[in-house]
Order: sequence, then C-alpha cells, then structure tokens
Amino acid sequence: MEIKFETYVVMISFITSFFAVFLSNGIIIGVPAIAQDFAMNNVIQNWVPTIFFLVVAVFTVPAGQISGKFGVKKSLLAGIIVFLIGSIGACLSFSTETFLLFRIMQGAGVAFLNVSAMAMVVHAVPPRNRGKALGFTVTGVYLATSLSPVICGFLVHNLGWRSMFYFVIPFLVLCIILMIVKIPQEWKTYQDDKIDKVGSILYGVGILFFIYGFTALITTPGKILTVLGIILLVIFGAYELRQRSPVFNMNLFRNKKFTSSNIAALCSYIAIMVVTTILNYHFQYVRGWNAQMSGLILIITPIIMAIMAPNTGKLSDKVHPQKLAAIGMGIATIALLILTFLTKDTPVYIVVIAMVLQGIGMGMFSSPNMNAIMSSVPPKDAPTASASQATMRTIGQTMSLGLLTLIFAWIMGNLELSTQYAGMIIQASQTICAICTVACVLAVFASLVGVKSKDKFNTGR
Repeated sequence: MEIKFETYVVMISFITSFFAVFLSNGIIIGVPAIAQDFAMNNVIQNWVPTIFFLVVAVFTVPAGQISGKFGVKKSLLAGIIVFLIGSIGACLSFSTETFLLFRIMQGAGVAFLNVSAMAMVVHAVPPRNRGKALGFTVTGVYLATSLSPVICGFLVHNLGWRSMFYFVIPFLVLCIILMIVKIPQEWKTYQDDKIDKVGSILYGVGILFFIYGFTALITTPGKILTVLGIILLVIFGAYELRQRSPVFNMNLFRNKKFTSSNIAALCSYIAIMVVTTILNYHFQYVRGWNAQMSGLILIITPIIMAIMAPNTGKLSDKVHPQKLAAIGMGIATIALLILTFLTKDTPVYIVVIAMVLQGIGMGMFSSPNMNAIMSSVPPKDAPTASASQATMRTIGQTMSLGLLTLIFAWIMGNLELSTQYAGMIIQASQTICAICTVACVLAVFASLVGVKSKDKFNTGR
C-alpha cells in the first residue's frame, strides 16, 4: 500500500514533536539524579529544564523568518541535526557547565524544529483536514508528555539519567532519513525578503532579559533585567511595524482571533507547564516515591490529552475552535484549583481526579486553539503564525518554570530539595498553583474574546 505524501509529512511532524517534548518533559524525572551527579543546588537544578525553554523562546521568532526564506524543509532538517548533536553531547557531559551548554544547543535545534514542522503541515495538508492533521501533531506532543515520565522514570531508575538522551538518538536519525528520502518538496514564502538582523537581536536580547530577570525577580538585578526586557520588547514591536521585511509581522495581531488565541496559548502554558514538576516534586519529595513510581502516575494527564487531541482537532474543523478552547480551559481551571489545596495528607484519588480534569481540559483546548492560530492568517504567513504559537508556548513554558524557580527560591532559599523540607515544598507548590489558576481564567476570557470577534478564519490554500 502506497503511503501518501501528506501522511509522511504528518508522520515526520508527529515524530519530531514527540521527541522534542520527550526530553523537555521527561528530563524533569531525571533532574534529581542529574542534580546529585553534578552537585547542583535547587536553583541550578530548576535551570536544567528552564534554560532549554529559554533558548527555544529566543530562537523561535527568527526561526520563522529563516524557515520562510530558505525553506521549511531545510530548516526542519537543520533543527533535527542540531538537536541530535545536542543530545549526543548531553550524554557525554562531564560537568554542570558542559551539560547546560548542550541543553542550550538542544533548545536552538528544537526552536527550528517546532516552527518548521508546524509550517510544513499547514503547507502540505488541505484546509479541510488542517485541524485533524494539527491534532495528530499535538497528539505527538501529548503522547511524549504521557510516555516520557514512564520511559524516563524506568531509564533513570535502571540505567541512569544519561540513558534518556541515548534513547532519542535513533529516532532523530530516522527523521533525518525520512526528510531526505520522502519529502522532495520545499516551501519558501519569504524568499525575496531580507533577514531582519536588528529585529532578531532586539527580540532575542529582550526576551532573554525578561525571562532571566523574571526567574530572579526577588533580587534587584532580576527586577532591572525584567524591566529592561519589557522595554526592549516594546522597542522591538515598534521597530517591526516600520520594516518591509520584519522578522515578525506585527500586523497579524490586528486580527482579534489570531491575537486572542495567542494570548490564550500563553496563559495556558504558564498555568499548565509547571504542574508536572509540582506533582513530581510532591510524589518524590513529599510522599517519598521513587522516580519510576512517580513516572507511572504522571502518565494519567497526558495520556488523556493524547486521546482527545486528534478528536478535538478534527471537531475544530466543524465547530468554532475557540469555543472548544474556552470550555477546555474552564475544565483545566477546576483542576488547578484542586491542586492549590494539595498537602501531604491529600488522598491520592483526589490528586488523580485533578489530573484527569487537567487532561480533559487541555485535550479540548490545545488542538482547537492551535487550529485557530494557524487558520487566522493567509497561507504565506504560515511560518510566522507557526513561530507565533511556538513562541507563546515556549515563553509560557519558560515563565511557568521561571515561576517555579522564583517561588521556590523565595520560600526555600538555596536549600536542596529533599523530604526533609517537605513542608516548604508544599507551601511553594500551593502558591504556584494558585497563581496558575488565575492564568487559566485569563485563558478562558481570551478565547471568549476571539469567539465574539468579527474577523474571519482563512480557509484557502
């Protein structure tokens, strides 16, 4: 049976999305072992996942213009290769510095991978099947989110943390082969544009200052960097509006459906990303479970997301996607509210109920919201829209983990995370979940604004 070209595109997007998330999410399970191996305190330990998302956020916007100019396929292939080199280097790391260096390389690769994979799906798949195809891509994300705690928990517990990185290598090689052999087409939408170097630098430095400062907001340098970051991002926005070939087309935000969906995505990732880490800390440091046991129970939420994502994506081709997104985030809000009251004595079944609700809510939100973003712009702007949704995701994820670092540093100082300080871990976790509940509510309102907007979705090629 001959496999259609579109199927290969979706397959590659699925695999790359899976393994980009596999390490970014699964590494949370391995962080305690990595921290012990390299003698990290809790602040440096929290930077193991955070630095990855920070780098992704810095490179994602330039990746949109670069992939549009030089080709979506070339950019995706380059991203996979850089990600592969970073993964091999992480396996061979011998110190905190070398390990974090290769995490930076992984982040740069994933930035191009995220943008190009999504843009390739939009270009290759007809609009009538776009939500379904994007739903399968989101399924890859959620399957990775669900399976990575289990697989990484097993690997870390039995083979050590380095085995997580060895595990992804053959799959990345497979993606490279499929790209070369099965995807002859190339897509260029900005080939006549000049690379906006100044805009890229303004954005990169601005987002770097903002997020790094945010993680240290309780200090004076942190406050200064956060303010400087905001100022640079405002300057970036004003500068882009005057450019003929901007690195990011700010005029897209004139479309209220595009803007509201991006805001909803940002708020949702701020709210949700940190939950896995909070629950992992709760299981390992408060309840005293091992990494393997923690990974097994953490599978509940993402496996529900993985089941729902392709179905809600397909549904969003027929029903207003932002209506589905608003309902989904409403359910997720209830889940976060439950976790706000999480203590050592909370029955496990209550935690499971919250995880199930979170899975249902995010499963209803993510695919429709992504479809809303990608369908609210002309096809030629698919790389920019892809960069936008990837940027919202990575900024939200990084701010979420930055919030984790900020609150834990505020409550625990430089103490190491251990069962000895379970009370402080609970206090920090409750504070974070309360803040994330508010972010969920904001995502609901943003989606509803998009529903009421008179702007139209694009249904052309």
